[in-house]
This record gives sequence, structure tokens and C-alpha cells, in this order.
Amino acid sequence: MDERNLEHFRVLLLQEREQILNGVASTSREDLRISPDDLADETDMANNVVGQTVSFTIIHRAFANVRLIDEALLRIDQGNYGHCEECLGPVGKKRLTHRPWATLCITCAEEQERPNRALSL
Repeated sequence: MDERNLEHFRVLLLQEREQILNGVASTSREDLRISPDDLADETDMANNVVGQTVSFTIIHRAFANVRLIDEALLRIDQGNYGHCEECLGPVGKKRLTHRPWATLCITCAEEQERPNRALSL
């Protein structure tokens, strides 16, 4: 992949990272706060616990995506960004545009998902 494309994907990854971290910051402040009114009865407490559980799940997924983005940025720095970890072939630019942290080409990604689909049926 040429330097122009690498720089394009670096910017895309950094923008995605910033967007995720800004979203986490606002989620943390708003959704994880407990007010005395939320503890008034068991229903309010249960709703609060469910809301916080959902918020923690969202935050966990967000940080997992940040980790994937950081790993992709490291691959750019190391010169192996855009290469499939399985077959060593290129990860398509279209795939990287939609999922810039992708580590597998579409063929290898589909192959990995196939056994998982059979287990879920």
C-alpha cells in the first residue's frame, strides 16, 4: 500500500478513535451516575442497574474497538497494514474503508465465521 493510502487510513483510524473516546466520555458521565431519586424503590433500582449494565457493555465494546484501532495504527507504523493475517494477501481497500482495523481479507474473515454460524444454529 502506498504512503498516500496509508496516511488516509491513519487519519480515518484516528478520527474513529477520537469519536469513540468522546462517546465513552459522555456515556460515562450521563449513564453511570446514580441519584438518590433512583434508589427510591426496587423498580427504580432495577431500572438503574439494567441501565448501568448496558452502559458498561457499551463502554467495554468501545474500548475493545479502541484497542483494535491502536493495533491497526501500530501495523501502519510497522509497515504491515492492509495485509491479511491468515493468507498474507491484501485486505481490500473497500473493506478497510468500512472497517479500517480489519486484519483479515473478506475471504479469510468469512472462513473464520463459518464454523461459528454452525455452532449458533
